[in-house]
Amino acid sequence: MAKGRITIPTDESFVEGTKKIAKLWGADAVRDCDGVKLPKNPREIADKVYNVYFVDRGNHEWAKNNPDEWQHMFVMTPFITATEETLTVHLMDTFYAEQVKPDFSKEALKYLEVMDRTTGELHTEWTADEENGNIIINNAKPFHQYTVAFLMISLWHPVHMYNYITNGWNEPHHIMYDPFYPKTNKFIRKNLQKWCKDNPDCNVVRFTTFLYMFTLVYNQKGKERNVDWFGYNMAVSPRMLDAFKEQYGYKMRAEYLVDQGYYNQTHRIPTKEYKDYMEFVQNFVAETVKDLVKITHENGKEAMMFLGDCWIGAEIYGERFKELNLDAIVGSVGGGVTVRMLSDVEGVKYKEGRFLPYFFPDTFFEGNEDNAVAELNRNWITARRAMMRNPLDRIGFGGYLSLAAKFPKFIDRAAEICDEFRYIYDTVKTQKPYNFAKVAVLNCWGKIRSWMCNMTAHELWYQQSYSYQGIYEALSGLPVDVSFINFDDVKAGTLKGYDVVINAGDAGTAWSGGDNWKDEKVLTEVRKFVYNGGGFIGVGEPTAVQYNGKFFQLSDVLGVDKECGISLGEDKHNVTASREHFILNNIECPVDYGEDKKNIFALEGTNVIDIVYSERFKRNYSVGEVKMAGNAYGKGRSFYITGLPYSAENAKLLYRAILWTANKENMDKRSYCTNPLTEAHFYGDRYAVINNTEKEQTTEFYDINGKSQTFIFKPYEIKWIKVTGKN
Repeated sequence: MAKGRITIPTDESFVEGTKKIAKLWGADAVRDCDGVKLPKNPREIADKVYNVYFVDRGNHEWAKNNPDEWQHMFVMTPFITATEETLTVHLMDTFYAEQVKPDFSKEALKYLEVMDRTTGELHTEWTADEENGNIIINNAKPFHQYTVAFLMISLWHPVHMYNYITNGWNEPHHIMYDPFYPKTNKFIRKNLQKWCKDNPDCNVVRFTTFLYMFTLVYNQKGKERNVDWFGYNMAVSPRMLDAFKEQYGYKMRAEYLVDQGYYNQTHRIPTKEYKDYMEFVQNFVAETVKDLVKITHENGKEAMMFLGDCWIGAEIYGERFKELNLDAIVGSVGGGVTVRMLSDVEGVKYKEGRFLPYFFPDTFFEGNEDNAVAELNRNWITARRAMMRNPLDRIGFGGYLSLAAKFPKFIDRAAEICDEFRYIYDTVKTQKPYNFAKVAVLNCWGKIRSWMCNMTAHELWYQQSYSYQGIYEALSGLPVDVSFINFDDVKAGTLKGYDVVINAGDAGTAWSGGDNWKDEKVLTEVRKFVYNGGGFIGVGEPTAVQYNGKFFQLSDVLGVDKECGISLGEDKHNVTASREHFILNNIECPVDYGEDKKNIFALEGTNVIDIVYSERFKRNYSVGEVKMAGNAYGKGRSFYITGLPYSAENAKLLYRAILWTANKENMDKRSYCTNPLTEAHFYGDRYAVINNTEKEQTTEFYDINGKSQTFIFKPYEIKWIKVTGKN
């Protein structure tokens, strides 16, 4: 029986059951989870033993005895309208009292800011009423709105809080202590050294994670108030802010971080001040983590980073990540995007994905076995597409194995997946999958947010973003080489290394680019790239900013623009569509545009591929809303679509759009399946032809030379076809 590359959870109350499942799944590693302990002699179960280790929480005695070094976060009150010249603001009205409390110390109050949100000006006339938890705004202007941004002290780690509530725990709340303070800075090193000595059976320290939690703040009802998996607003303290000013020469104002209440979410175009603060945090985290990894290695253990919880500052695509000298990274897999987010990381020896569902009682309860198996299948099939391009080195599961063990169909299906994963890894990892085009995704963040575009939390469905995130889910399993670039890269001349550029997002977001599209150098570089034969794909509101008589600044390249209600007097006559286009070959069902965009119109000469009409208007001009369009621009081409949520059909549509805009139609029907529910990958000495559904499928498969044959697939089947003869 095959063995290896599989990690399973266990605990001291489920030893014999763990041994049986470990044998069935071929697991070579066991791990503990938050809330349980490993059994004695865990190496009797598996060769590798992961122990969860918390750098900044979990030691209740240290937290209790050092309240002056607890962690902080920057928050902002809602907008409050003054009706008199004195406005009293109770700071905790919209925050959860078990998670946070205001810091009224002198060190913290010097960073508190009251903003007049009607004028956008800083309001300096205020006093603090610590006894009642209030800020009193004096000389307010009646019927102006005000906000207060201030430092909170963290009382409860939000992930521990979630696990505590979900599983009905009864234990002390985990309080986060801050390594930027001197006592804690020394303590975390000594504590890790002691922990390593006290846990001799552990040979992999699973850091969960390092120093600072991503932004996750709860409201007064204990529900999420603000969440950003990339947010730095919980990586802050009076001491850190003082040190920033000393190093960077200016004060890190509250407004630079709370950002009018947007909290610099990753969807926001990052400011210089915010990027400076990110760099500041990353430098401190890097230097601290290097010491922790060194201690781990000196004790004969591997250091593994969990990509989640307190990962802020340890940017996996940041400039300093390789310096950390980590052995491994592990993260939760929601689909193909998160597989590639992990598997494309450089600077570690191996990458591991934790698959869903998590073995918690919200899924593993009596009568829910079929749903648990269905969730496992959905998770695996979407992730498997990305595995065919760049597989993870390991996969695993988390939670309470004893719960999953009650579901025999789930256990058996997971065993099949473990075997299939090992075969994929052994086959694909030794090969280089063939790519038919080089694609650059262009946004404000570039490389540092590789595979993280349009996310708030990884791979969760969000209104207004799923129509964009589907692009990256599709790309994760397509036979194309994908890079992520920013506008500085464009100005540096990097476009010449790509076949196609994709710009996708809502106007004003980091993903579309906002005012970057006013930059003469950016515009001319992209125009030159396409004119000389490159491809450009725009989704949603690409290149969008109202400026110089246009909304889409590259409307000449795209062949479309958006009517924003200010150019209604200009008649639009290009309102006839033709779906007879290379991009729609073999796509028979209606295209899913997701959230969609309204009021897109085509310029003269643009090839309208799809358009919708209102029954209210019967004229043959100035009516209709373009959904898809293609355009020629010099030697190059562009393609526009209003939205592209993930589906098998949309993935094929995107692939064909890439080939068409890259002037590579001759690559059509090369390592290709006609049925969108099936896909093909070429590895030089073999093909993998895949059924991505739970149903039987039939497809016409074309090899790299264009020779075809018909295949019938079983549900979820992969056919591995060896290359014979001259290819």
